[in-house]
Amino acid sequence: MGSDILTAENVGFRYADVPVLRHVDLGVASGAVIALTGANGSGKSTLLHLLAGVAQPAEGCVHRRPGTRLALLPQRTSDIDATPLTVAECVQIGRFTLRRRLSRDDRAAIAQIMQRLDIAHLARQRLRELSGGQRQRTLIAQALVQDADVYLLDEPTAALDTHSRQRVHELLAERVATGAAVVVASHDPAETALADRTFHLDGTMTSTAIAR
Repeated sequence: MGSDILTAENVGFRYADVPVLRHVDLGVASGAVIALTGANGSGKSTLLHLLAGVAQPAEGCVHRRPGTRLALLPQRTSDIDATPLTVAECVQIGRFTLRRRLSRDDRAAIAQIMQRLDIAHLARQRLRELSGGQRQRTLIAQALVQDADVYLLDEPTAALDTHSRQRVHELLAERVATGAAVVVASHDPAETALADRTFHLDGTMTSTAIAR
């Protein structure tokens, strides 16, 4: 794992003393696409949160190369849907920093990703006014507008139609072509087929990596 920018080493996690993950080893290299597969409840979302630093492992460690920039797309929740943000405001969060205002480059990147995901015409609408697919495309735009080294995506295209899924896959391929890594949890065979490696969580709290 020497060339990896993000690693999980012998990672375990529990909820209220109930084990969810155990003995997970995973390395993420620049320009790689890794698919996390497994049944609901097998720990895919938990592993993404551990990799992102949102949660801390009970055993083992997650190591990120210094300076590595991460973008996390969690599963959509009712809390997200209920926020009073407009589509434009939600996407802008992806480029927000406490140290400076949005630059011309930031605004151009925001406009481009909204156009690519066909949400530009929804800019002033609030998230709660949108359809499920429109909300999901907005959240994907917020993640992909970030200038990240690793994109951690949880079921990104589950609520999307075929055309929208294709657009997302094209955008991910573009990010990978520039050297970014993608770790995606998915049940979609077409999505997992895009991966260099499939990392299967089998529900027994252990994991198996399958190389293609």
